Amino acid sequence: MIWGRLPVMLVALSVPLALFFSGILPLDQVFSGFGDTVIIFIASLFVVAAGLEASGVTAWVGQWLSRAVGSSPLRLSVFTVLIAALLSPLISQSGAVAALVPVVTLLTLRMGHSPSKFLMPLAFASAAGSKLALTGTPKNVLVSDAASDAGYGPFGFFEFAWVGVPLLLGTVLIVAVLGRRLLPERQSANLPEDFGQHAHTLTEHYAMSGGARLYRVLDGSPLLGRSREAIDLVAGVSLIAVSGSATAKAESRTFAADDVLVLRGSAEVLSSFADTNRLDAMPDAEGSIADMLFNRHSGLAEVVVKPRSQLIGSVMSPGTLTESGQFVVVAVQRNGQDLGGAAMGDVAGPAGVTLQAGDHLLLQGTWRALDRIASDPDVLAVDPPEAVRRQAVPLGPGSTKMLLILAAMVLVLATGILPAPVSVLIAAMAVIASGVLTVPQVYRAIDWNTVVLVASMIPLSTAMYRTGVATQMADFLVTAVGTSNPTMLLAGLFLFTAILGQVISNTATAMIVIPIAVTAAAELGISAKPVLMSLNVGASAAFLTPVATPSNLIVMGPGGYRFGDYWQLGIVLMALYFLIAVFWVPVVWSL
Repeated sequence: MIWGRLPVMLVALSVPLALFFSGILPLDQVFSGFGDTVIIFIASLFVVAAGLEASGVTAWVGQWLSRAVGSSPLRLSVFTVLIAALLSPLISQSGAVAALVPVVTLLTLRMGHSPSKFLMPLAFASAAGSKLALTGTPKNVLVSDAASDAGYGPFGFFEFAWVGVPLLLGTVLIVAVLGRRLLPERQSANLPEDFGQHAHTLTEHYAMSGGARLYRVLDGSPLLGRSREAIDLVAGVSLIAVSGSATAKAESRTFAADDVLVLRGSAEVLSSFADTNRLDAMPDAEGSIADMLFNRHSGLAEVVVKPRSQLIGSVMSPGTLTESGQFVVVAVQRNGQDLGGAAMGDVAGPAGVTLQAGDHLLLQGTWRALDRIASDPDVLAVDPPEAVRRQAVPLGPGSTKMLLILAAMVLVLATGILPAPVSVLIAAMAVIASGVLTVPQVYRAIDWNTVVLVASMIPLSTAMYRTGVATQMADFLVTAVGTSNPTMLLAGLFLFTAILGQVISNTATAMIVIPIAVTAAAELGISAKPVLMSLNVGASAAFLTPVATPSNLIVMGPGGYRFGDYWQLGIVLMALYFLIAVFWVPVVWSL
């Protein structure tokens, strides 16, 4: 794990195997970690975090951030730190950073600044935010379980905030004063795509020939009470979408007064059709069309017909439904030329366009239907609909359900009505049952490296107790710091944990040091709670290398950082964490 030459999962699984073949632990204890309640808790939390992202809750937060910061770099730094910290206990450190990196990167580029000045504080702030609640990081759960096993009872859900709040305030101050001075000016080639204006880009591109316009249905219109066939039968006019329809299967829907229609055709034909059918042309058509075609219920996808696709030779035209009835064909292009409406020329007759390999189709449909395009063997999506939706559609389908699930989970965890693993597991099951995520999406959402790592390290902690290694290391630590000054024990534990956490997973570091800390506290005759909390703070002070945490790695590419860029700001934050762990923790939890 230190050099990264072997996969983390392979190294982790070698630990229980080594304990078995060496005879240190029997078979029933070697794999006991995979049945531990902490594994259920961690895996379920990944599912809840993925549900928040998939439903557009994190996209909504990102768009709010864009409006709040305006054009101020200082405001962007402060708001980024605060939002990353507040999101961490809800969707995990990595989830918060992954959700905000594209937003912050694009905002900095629009301001004319380098993302490297802003992304590293984002990763470091998530570490402070992880100490605001029990769900912030697996380390919180581990030390809480260890305190309970030692006979001192678990930490409360918000009890971690006693260290989380001062860590967050200190981080904000350091980033605001020193952040941009200590961080390098780097340019990265690995920048995220900006899907914020995706709908407008597509509608502008595909409206270059044969435009689309918005019309409102007035009282007394001959279309009232009729279905889309009333328009489909009119030569030169295509109905692309109707306001209020959350599905592309619109053939059974009848028109009502004040409905807004997206119609495509030549200006003369549309004007004549509007006069005949009492339709009111609406202004600002281009932007409004994008908003109608791209919203929380439905969206757009640009696809290319693959070679040997079964669609080759089939006939389509703008405004028609696909054979599945799931999509409306908004536009068809070949070699950049629009084949819709009057521009069809010789390649399309009254029946539409005969498709060829390489033709581009702009499709409109529900997000659930669009997500299935990625696995369609006949077409290739230019941009993955799921990626577009997660970045560009705030509070999308399932967002209300997801917010209710999150609120219920936090309430149950805070009140302690149910054990934490049970509460989070129920929330994860609710995410699936409500349709926010599918089962395959759940499998992809779980960070299996983390799950296997924690499960594999649990028997190592057991072995350290059983073989007396924990006692020996605790004796050495107590001898080194003395028995008369518990503060020195906290300082020694912090330094040992923080240094080890720079080169291996800080979750693994916590699991290695926890038995040492509990044993040392017992030998000194002091409470294990402050010792474990100090250790927890030390394990989170992983700021000197990019491999210390997944969050550090996530920002490395977009920020263009090098291995040696982290320590300059990181060492200042480590000093803050040291002060909190050694001097503030004993004030809150008596030794």
